[in-house]
Amino acid sequence: MPVRKPKFTVDFKVPELSEFQALLDEQPRGISTTMAFSRVLNTLLKDKNIGQQIVPIIADEARTFGMEGLFRQIGIYNPHGQNYVPSDRDLVAYYREAKDGQVLQEGINELGATASWVAAATSYSVSNLPMIPFFIYYSMFGFQRVGDMMWLAGDQLARGFMIGGTSGRTTLNGEGLQHEDGHSHIQAGVIPNCVTYDPALPLRLRLLFKTYSSYVW
Repeated sequence: MPVRKPKFTVDFKVPELSEFQALLDEQPRGISTTMAFSRVLNTLLKDKNIGQQIVPIIADEARTFGMEGLFRQIGIYNPHGQNYVPSDRDLVAYYREAKDGQVLQEGINELGATASWVAAATSYSVSNLPMIPFFIYYSMFGFQRVGDMMWLAGDQLARGFMIGGTSGRTTLNGEGLQHEDGHSHIQAGVIPNCVTYDPALPLRLRLLFKTYSSYVW
């Protein structure tokens, strides 16, 4: 019979806070929380214990979030590999697909990205294989589009992170109101077992990850 276990039995060690000392130290110049998150993610991906179990899921616009470096570092997952030459091949962070890629680049498909996130977020319960999925999306196109699936994720004991990029009343309103999101944080808080945060500093972002990860995993 199918079963969902509340705990896994394999070893899974979340990195200590000291592994992120570069973010804990005072920065010579200010950085955005989005950039801070990218640095946290890079540190996790390089971790020898759980690096292979980190699942970056990007619905759209990885370059906007400053995450295009992941394309070359770990590659975009494609079971068939890359069967074409990307137009940006001459760039440092070109669009690289690979059979062993780790980034799930879903295109403008929040529903598909959320489905991937739910699968990874429940893997610890279904397959005894803990993973830490990060679903990065435009905050305006998150819970507004897939809020019902987030309820489903809560019902299935999902454990993972959803990152609403460019949230808040930003100055990036060149494309209109999609960059003037001031309410998705409230929508996320409607789901009882979805713990919501709106960190304003890189240090808080790192502490939130460590605190939550140590508690959940």
